[in-house]
Amino acid sequence: MKDRLGKALKELRKRKGIGIKRLSKVVKVDRAHLSRIETGKVVPSEALLRRISRRLGGDMEVLAILSGRLPKDIQKLFDERPKEIVRYLRAAGFNGHSLVNDNGTGNNGSGRKYRVADLFCGAGGFTLGFTRTGRFESVFANDFNQWAADTYNYNFGDHCAVGDINAFLNGRSADIPAADVVIGGPPCQGFSLLNKKREGDPRKDLWRAYMEVVRRLTPMVFVMENVPELLPSLEFVEIRKMAEKMGYEMDAGILNAADFGVPQRRRRVIAIGSRVGKPRLPLPTHYNPAKAGELFNAGLLPWESVRRAVSDLPKPEGIEARVGEIPPPMDLHFGRTPLQSSLQRYRCVPEGGNRFDLQRKRLDLTPKCWIRKKAGGTDLFGRLWWDRPAFTIRTEFYKPEKGRYLHPEQHRPITHREAARLQSFPDDFVFQGTKIEIARQIGNAVPPLLAQRIAESVTAVLDSAVARTRGAMVTT
Repeated sequence: MKDRLGKALKELRKRKGIGIKRLSKVVKVDRAHLSRIETGKVVPSEALLRRISRRLGGDMEVLAILSGRLPKDIQKLFDERPKEIVRYLRAAGFNGHSLVNDNGTGNNGSGRKYRVADLFCGAGGFTLGFTRTGRFESVFANDFNQWAADTYNYNFGDHCAVGDINAFLNGRSADIPAADVVIGGPPCQGFSLLNKKREGDPRKDLWRAYMEVVRRLTPMVFVMENVPELLPSLEFVEIRKMAEKMGYEMDAGILNAADFGVPQRRRRVIAIGSRVGKPRLPLPTHYNPAKAGELFNAGLLPWESVRRAVSDLPKPEGIEARVGEIPPPMDLHFGRTPLQSSLQRYRCVPEGGNRFDLQRKRLDLTPKCWIRKKAGGTDLFGRLWWDRPAFTIRTEFYKPEKGRYLHPEQHRPITHREAARLQSFPDDFVFQGTKIEIARQIGNAVPPLLAQRIAESVTAVLDSAVARTRGAMVTT
């Protein structure tokens, strides 16, 4: 597929009479990387493919299929009956993995862009999902971590304020510009089951700062993301009461990122509040094929897999990040220097296996604490499956003892680039900081593709409100 995509893009470029050097500048990508795409050596990220498609006037649906973004069985059907498959996908709302029109105006064609503020923004996964729809522009962000703010500012513009949100509200709240939408995920460690001391953890109260920003800005919509443990908590009862008192109607639930095209099982609470119409959580676009073996399940596509996300990557090179030194994806595709004992442990774990395989094969290499722990922890020292989504990518994904982070085939943990792809970050998204800081940014992020699906639901609410307002103005 990569060869066919490269040939198609090269032909489109030549038809337009555009040189590869000029195109690389227009779409903001390294010329060498663009050349590798055209020669079929790498597959462009969805964001880059969309930029190229728009500049060259290509059919995004066809290019997305040629890039290998669909299951093999569907791609086989495309080879046999391309026009019929494209028509089906368009009717189902597929648009290069986006429900937004190629012209970036959204399904109602209004073209209005809404202003978004991202609190506790981290690297900006939430913002990325919203801006990728073409309907939102980022006007403000805040995070306590300097490196995360640097990443955000590099990718979205210099408007991420660094520092404690409470101190910011106490001293500089006037600096927060007006926004149509407030998004963000107050630090979740205070609620997480991984935090054994979560009772009394001050991070459980940062939602108050989030809601204070909502109170001051009175956006049309707000979206809050957090761990599943938030939903049954007393804190969430307070959040709902506060929102309703301010005139917001809410819809909240636990979403699995895999159900929205992210190659990762990641369950998160998403709460949407709206004062301009009834909010709705997004409907799934994908389904678990293990629970339904049909080719199309009510118009849904099968879950994305680790294989389709990372199998095109070569073996890692070096042991350090080289952001800005070499083009993606290799800038974050580096390895580690494991001990010989670690390599021996890796070899004991088959695809889909875990620490119990190590214990069964090499008891002498198994940590004593694992031997004593006879139940639970089935993902510790686990190896990923090729044809399933990854499990939750956390901040220390480079440590196999922390979870199911071993590569499906190679005897090593996943790399930063692989983790970023499993979070649905495009290769052309630039992370700043040390390799440890970048890992934290990747693990803490809202998967951009999940955020994009949420943004599409929010857009529907906002567009309906704008349409009602315009209609009222016409009638008066």
